[in-house]
Amino acid sequence: MTHARAVSLMVFVTLLWSIAGVVTRHLDAARSFEVTFWRSFFNALALSVALTAIRGPSIWRNILRSPRVVWISGICWSVMFTAFMVALTLTSVANVLVTGALSPLITALFARIYLNHKLPRRTWAAIITAGLGIGWMYAWQVDTGISFIGTLVALLVPLAAAINFTALQYAGLRQRTLEESPAQDMLPTVLIGALISALVTLPLAYPLQASLHDLELLALLGTVQLAIPCLLLVHLSRQLPAPEIALLAMLEVIFGVAWTWLGAGEQPSASTLTGGALVLGALVANELLALHSQRSLKMTDPVLETGEHGMP
Repeated sequence: MTHARAVSLMVFVTLLWSIAGVVTRHLDAARSFEVTFWRSFFNALALSVALTAIRGPSIWRNILRSPRVVWISGICWSVMFTAFMVALTLTSVANVLVTGALSPLITALFARIYLNHKLPRRTWAAIITAGLGIGWMYAWQVDTGISFIGTLVALLVPLAAAINFTALQYAGLRQRTLEESPAQDMLPTVLIGALISALVTLPLAYPLQASLHDLELLALLGTVQLAIPCLLLVHLSRQLPAPEIALLAMLEVIFGVAWTWLGAGEQPSASTLTGGALVLGALVANELLALHSQRSLKMTDPVLETGEHGMP
């Protein structure tokens, strides 16, 4: 897969992710942990069918024998699934997405420490610029009565995402460097995360109050908004470096705020629009420079296989 195609697919992933806020705002009776339970339940159901069809019934036996990195990633997915939906019920969609967009900063730090990943200066510049945009939005929103607990819960999402992206990247690096060992299947990590999230939130979801309308929307979230894009993300983790994945994932802020503005009347403030423009500008600039760098590398040495990210 070319770099441009991988980036385009990652943008599609963030577009699917971004519908969570607007769909949640149209629920009738389901709240907090019940929302999280049903979304994770439908996610696990969709993944069970899909992965059994793709990998066969033996996938369940293989999951129990999975190495540590698979379970670490699975736990991270469960934290992300749970914290994100709970935070949406405690504070605004914009605040949850803005807080979650801190993941590139944390991911870049983890990748540098644990993977010795050398980032191009343009990526660091993009992360800093995007971070300024996030900080601008957050600083202005603090004075508007945002739930402090909701913000703390939302902070769990970028932390778990950073660990997850780094774990997925680590698995991909091992497969490339240890060619004699069989490739580790990381797709079940999303299923593990969905199952853990559903099991943990089920006792907290009682009494179940979701209407049929709510269940239809939550089934949509579990499959289209979660199962499909998360499987694509696992695949893309072998094509794009972890910090770049996290940086592109920040597009969810732009898409998500736009969806809730147009579909739920949750209008963002001027500071949100200004900060969002900085985030989007940083992403576009980084990807344009990456494309230019890749083309220049091919022109100077067409035989060279190593990309501009320092990845083999």
